Amino acid sequence: MVAVGYTLMCEQTGPKELVDYAQRAEGAGFDFEVISDHYYPWLDSQGHSPYAWSVLGAVAHTTSRVDLMSFVTCPIRRYHPAVVAQKAATVGLMSDGRFTLGVGAGENLNEHVVGAWPHVQQRHDMFEEALQVIRSLLDGETVTYSGEYYDVPEAYLWDRPDGGVPLAVAASGPSSTALAGEYADGLIAVEPDAHVIELFDEAGGEGKPRFGQVAVCWGPDESECRKRVVDQWRWSPLGWKVNAELPGPDSFAAATQFVREEDLVRTVPCGPDVDKHVEAFNRYVDAGFTHVALVQVGGESQPEFLDWAERELIPRLR
Repeated sequence: MVAVGYTLMCEQTGPKELVDYAQRAEGAGFDFEVISDHYYPWLDSQGHSPYAWSVLGAVAHTTSRVDLMSFVTCPIRRYHPAVVAQKAATVGLMSDGRFTLGVGAGENLNEHVVGAWPHVQQRHDMFEEALQVIRSLLDGETVTYSGEYYDVPEAYLWDRPDGGVPLAVAASGPSSTALAGEYADGLIAVEPDAHVIELFDEAGGEGKPRFGQVAVCWGPDESECRKRVVDQWRWSPLGWKVNAELPGPDSFAAATQFVREEDLVRTVPCGPDVDKHVEAFNRYVDAGFTHVALVQVGGESQPEFLDWAERELIPRLR
């Protein structure tokens, strides 16, 4: 059975509310919860961006059953990979082994706050070095590392779960799936693309978990949901090559000013019809994903969405 997840979307919700929604989602019957790791929201209208790792610590302490995951953390600029490994191990302990570290190559939007954003090939090389450092530390090794981008004179994680922390890597093409196959315990992808699954399997990922995420906008009034998606989710069709490069919410607003409502709702189901939301979820199931997290567009709509998901959506997805 495919695991059903809930997204703690830092870009649209404040920290205390995120912890509350995490508890509610566990009570509603979700299997796992993922959290975005941003410094900025995509658009000003989303209005939030608390520090994900503080929220994760609180969520780990106040939940007891659901698996947890960063979705995703970039370990190449804003965070040094040795520090990423340490905080992942700590959350792993606080959650009694329920945490998976999800990592990816990141976006200019969040990483430029500490300096210039490297070009794409350099980011790829930095990401591979970061994976080498993180993988070794999470496996319990004492790491001495000297690379082109990172130096680790000596590091060891004194507090980590006995079984380590699973590592999942975000991928979208041959080079990133190759890295995922070599270093990761699971794959992360944000589109229902069966070809990415095939590439991951060929790179050594066969039999490992595959995590996806599908955006939905549930609500009693479909027209209001459609307006909310245009207001807060119109950045999503730009594609990763664009999303990784734009520097701030103003840039995303300018780049998406002509995105049409009808284009967005082709991939983001809106309104009260449960069949539409099930269909969107099943695109990932059909592509071969083992875990699919739902993200409900609109911060203020989360309590009502969670109540509806418990009553209607989750039973259908089961």
